[in-house]
Amino acid sequence: MEHLNQISNTLALTMGVAWASGINLYAAILMLGLLGATGNIALPPDLLILTQPIVIFAAGAMYLVEFAADKVPGVDTGWDGIQTFIRIPMGALLAAGAVGEVTPALSLAAALFGGGLAAATHATKAGTRIMINTSPEPVTNWVASLGEDVAVIGGLFLALNYPWVFLALLAGFIVLVAWLLPKIWRGVRSFFAFLGRIFRGPAPPPASG
Repeated sequence: MEHLNQISNTLALTMGVAWASGINLYAAILMLGLLGATGNIALPPDLLILTQPIVIFAAGAMYLVEFAADKVPGVDTGWDGIQTFIRIPMGALLAAGAVGEVTPALSLAAALFGGGLAAATHATKAGTRIMINTSPEPVTNWVASLGEDVAVIGGLFLALNYPWVFLALLAGFIVLVAWLLPKIWRGVRSFFAFLGRIFRGPAPPPASG
């Protein structure tokens, strides 16, 4: 039973950090770093670097930048575009570190799964934000951004304290994303097609006779 609990704890942490990285990487690093530095959780050896003061400071500073950027329509989409190149690889690295001291093959598998999960959560967040920005008023952005922060903190709390609950919810989330992403993608394509028509201007009238 103890061995099973250890596996569930490791799996929940591995998938938890990857899932959270795709939504708000800096909040995830900041939370884990603070909890590890204060002795509230025991991080795997490869994640102990998150407890270093300089890492906590950098994560906190970048979280404040994201907190501000995430609230402004249009700016949030540009920020998400930049973060594509940061959240996904970091999600893979954190997942590989969270799995602990295992064989290189298992570490690579964790990185692959972690990167894929971070990509899925990032695509869902970024696509949803583009759809929200079709009605560019700040209230919806604030609600969405604060909800994402709460989800990251709550999700990591469950992953660290109630791993089976987190894994069950994660399975439901994956099913939801598999159903939702094609719809988001169609909406995003329609939005950019609409913008393209605006920038191209009206079509010239057909030549007469």
